[in-house]
Amino acid sequence: MEIIEFIKSSFWHVLPVLAAGAFAIAIIIERTRALYMLYPLKNPEQFFHDIRSLILHNQLSEALDLCDRLPQKPIAQVTKQAILRAHQPESLIENGVEIAVQTANHALQKRTQFLATIANVATLLGLFGTIAGLIASFEAVAHADAQQKSALLAAGISQAMNATMLGLAIAIPCMVAFSFLMNRTNQLTSEVDQSAIRILDVLKQRLFAQDLNATNPRLRHPNDDERDFEDSATGTSPKVGTNKERKSA
Repeated sequence: MEIIEFIKSSFWHVLPVLAAGAFAIAIIIERTRALYMLYPLKNPEQFFHDIRSLILHNQLSEALDLCDRLPQKPIAQVTKQAILRAHQPESLIENGVEIAVQTANHALQKRTQFLATIANVATLLGLFGTIAGLIASFEAVAHADAQQKSALLAAGISQAMNATMLGLAIAIPCMVAFSFLMNRTNQLTSEVDQSAIRILDVLKQRLFAQDLNATNPRLRHPNDDERDFEDSATGTSPKVGTNKERKSA
């Protein structure tokens, strides 16, 4: 109750600290919603299983549709940018994926760093209020009667300590929230980087399968598109017996 009375009696004095606290609460709510609800992909393994299957079967438009159904998921958007460049040279695909990863990481990291700044500023504002309160109390004591000096000094010191406590009351939750949010941000950033590597690997498998089919047309069977893609994806080569049977056929 004493801190509430202090805020009421010194509202304009503590207004900057309260404004910093309100700004911090808004950031914590927004970042918590984004990092724990909006950005994460619920089942990334299933997503990449579907993407890989569609790409290796040369169904790029269906793969893009799957990414478009997840417009707010950074992993899906990085994957989409890679698929959009699937017909380009490998170096251009990698450049596009790198740009998409940087964009996604920027969205993941934005505004979280402000919490550390707010914590430092709130602490300094509380210290400023403490110094101001002590100065005011000593000035009052200097011009007061002997009987009033102790009461005025105690009131001034109490006000100064309340200013420090208010600053710390805002700074400490900000630092705790900053630690949790940064840990979550680093986790999501790692997942985005891993997704970029995975989609590049799938596209390279597709390119390898196309090169294999182009350089060995005699070994190709009209109904073996899926088999060629699966062989290229797993790194296995066609069986000799199968090739002989195709040749004799």
